[in-house]
Amino acid sequence: MSEAYKSISKGLKEAIEYSKGNNKGVREFKPRHIDVKKLRERIGMSQPKFAASFGISLGTLRHWERGDRYPQGAALVLLNLLSKDPNTVLKVLNE
Repeated sequence: MSEAYKSISKGLKEAIEYSKGNNKGVREFKPRHIDVKKLRERIGMSQPKFAASFGISLGTLRHWERGDRYPQGAALVLLNLLSKDPNTVLKVLNE
């Protein structure tokens, strides 16, 4: 068996065990809640600029700020990164 196959097989077995509730040794990433409006204001961007800078639709941003919806998945990860170190994220995105 190739190393790639062994790695994929191991990961699949771990995923099956996790789905059964056996999460021993599993590290879960649970991004914290972000107040998007406060973050945007702290960074000093208008809604249109913030949305355009991070690939978020303006409508979605407004829903997040009003509390109608909540960011999930990759968007929530990005917002957590922005809250920790906005300058680095902006630098990476503008390279």
